[in-house]
Amino acid sequence: MTGALTREAFDGVEMRVGRVVEAREFPEARQPSYLLTIDFGSYGVKQSSAALRPFYELEELRGRLVVAVVNFPPLQIANHRSEVLVLAAVEADGALRLLQPDGEVELGSRVR
Repeated sequence: MTGALTREAFDGVEMRVGRVVEAREFPEARQPSYLLTIDFGSYGVKQSSAALRPFYELEELRGRLVVAVVNFPPLQIANHRSEVLVLAAVEADGALRLLQPDGEVELGSRVR
Protein backbone atom coordinates (compact mmCIF):
# COMPACT_ATOMS: atom_id res chain seq x y z
CA MET A 1 0.00 0.00 0.00
CA THR A 2 1.21 3.50 -0.78
CA GLY A 3 0.87 6.71 1.25
CA ALA A 4 -2.26 7.57 3.19
CA LEU A 5 -5.03 9.51 1.48
CA THR A 6 -7.17 11.89 3.49
CA ARG A 7 -10.94 11.65 3.34
CA GLU A 8 -11.05 15.22 2.00
CA ALA A 9 -8.67 14.33 -0.84
CA PHE A 10 -10.71 11.24 -1.72
CA ASP A 11 -13.95 13.26 -1.68
CA GLY A 12 -12.33 15.61 -4.18
CA VAL A 13 -12.03 12.81 -6.76
CA GLU A 14 -15.26 12.87 -8.74
CA MET A 15 -16.04 9.42 -10.14
CA ARG A 16 -19.20 8.96 -12.18
CA VAL A 17 -20.93 6.22 -14.17
CA GLY A 18 -21.18 6.65 -17.93
CA ARG A 19 -22.12 4.59 -20.96
CA VAL A 20 -19.75 4.11 -23.89
CA VAL A 21 -21.71 5.33 -26.92
CA GLU A 22 -18.83 5.12 -29.40
CA ALA A 23 -15.53 3.25 -29.45
CA ARG A 24 -12.99 3.40 -32.24
CA GLU A 25 -9.35 2.58 -32.96
CA PHE A 26 -6.69 5.11 -31.90
CA PRO A 27 -3.57 4.16 -33.88
CA GLU A 28 -1.78 7.46 -33.09
CA ALA A 29 -1.47 6.58 -29.38
CA ARG A 30 1.84 5.10 -28.17
CA GLN A 31 0.06 2.30 -26.28
CA PRO A 32 -2.59 0.14 -27.99
CA SER A 33 -5.66 2.27 -27.29
CA TYR A 34 -9.22 3.09 -28.22
CA LEU A 35 -11.00 6.44 -28.36
CA LEU A 36 -14.17 6.31 -26.31
CA THR A 37 -17.14 8.65 -26.33
CA ILE A 38 -18.95 8.32 -23.00
CA ASP A 39 -22.38 9.66 -22.03
CA PHE A 40 -22.59 10.83 -18.41
CA GLY A 41 -26.24 11.91 -18.59
CA SER A 42 -26.76 15.44 -17.26
CA TYR A 43 -22.96 15.77 -16.83
CA GLY A 44 -22.48 15.62 -20.59
CA VAL A 45 -20.72 13.53 -23.19
CA LYS A 46 -16.96 13.22 -22.72
CA GLN A 47 -14.07 11.76 -24.70
CA SER A 48 -11.40 9.41 -23.35
CA SER A 49 -8.35 7.61 -24.61
CA ALA A 50 -8.15 4.18 -22.97
CA ALA A 51 -5.28 1.69 -23.36
CA LEU A 52 -7.68 -1.25 -23.55
CA ARG A 53 -6.97 -2.63 -27.03
CA PRO A 54 -5.15 -5.79 -25.92
CA PHE A 55 -7.93 -6.65 -23.44
CA TYR A 56 -11.24 -5.68 -25.12
CA GLU A 57 -12.71 -5.75 -28.61
CA LEU A 58 -14.53 -2.63 -29.82
CA GLU A 59 -17.86 -4.48 -29.79
CA GLU A 60 -17.44 -5.28 -26.09
CA LEU A 61 -17.09 -1.61 -25.23
CA ARG A 62 -20.04 -0.10 -27.10
CA GLY A 63 -23.03 0.21 -24.78
CA ARG A 64 -21.03 -0.78 -21.69
CA LEU A 65 -21.31 1.08 -18.39
CA VAL A 66 -17.98 2.35 -17.07
CA VAL A 67 -16.70 4.30 -14.07
CA ALA A 68 -14.50 7.31 -14.79
CA VAL A 69 -12.82 10.18 -12.96
CA VAL A 70 -14.42 13.25 -14.50
CA ASN A 71 -12.63 16.11 -12.74
CA PHE A 72 -9.00 15.59 -13.74
CA PRO A 73 -7.62 18.18 -16.15
CA PRO A 74 -7.87 17.08 -19.81
CA LEU A 75 -4.80 15.31 -21.19
CA GLN A 76 -3.55 15.63 -24.76
CA ILE A 77 -2.71 12.18 -26.16
CA ALA A 78 -1.38 12.36 -29.71
CA ASN A 79 -4.06 14.28 -31.65
CA HIS A 80 -6.83 13.66 -29.10
CA ARG A 81 -7.96 15.42 -25.93
CA SER A 82 -8.80 12.87 -23.22
CA GLU A 83 -11.32 14.49 -20.85
CA VAL A 84 -11.93 11.66 -18.35
CA LEU A 85 -9.97 8.75 -16.89
CA VAL A 86 -11.77 5.42 -17.30
CA LEU A 87 -11.04 3.19 -14.30
CA ALA A 88 -9.94 -0.43 -14.45
CA ALA A 89 -8.52 -3.06 -12.11
CA VAL A 90 -4.98 -4.11 -13.00
CA GLU A 91 -4.35 -7.85 -12.69
CA ALA A 92 -0.95 -9.32 -11.74
CA ASP A 93 -0.12 -9.95 -15.42
CA GLY A 94 -0.97 -6.34 -16.33
CA ALA A 95 -4.37 -7.13 -17.84
CA LEU A 96 -7.00 -4.42 -17.38
CA ARG A 97 -10.59 -5.16 -16.32
CA LEU A 98 -13.00 -2.23 -16.48
CA LEU A 99 -14.89 -1.18 -13.37
CA GLN A 100 -18.66 -1.03 -13.73
CA PRO A 101 -21.75 -1.12 -11.51
CA ASP A 102 -23.40 -4.51 -11.07
CA GLY A 103 -26.62 -3.32 -12.73
CA GLU A 104 -28.23 -0.45 -14.58
CA VAL A 105 -27.85 2.91 -12.86
CA GLU A 106 -28.63 6.48 -13.83
CA LEU A 107 -25.94 7.91 -16.09
CA GLY A 108 -23.84 10.42 -14.18
CA SER A 109 -24.37 8.69 -10.83
CA ARG A 110 -21.54 9.52 -8.41
CA VAL A 111 -19.33 6.68 -7.22
CA ARG A 112 -18.20 6.76 -3.59
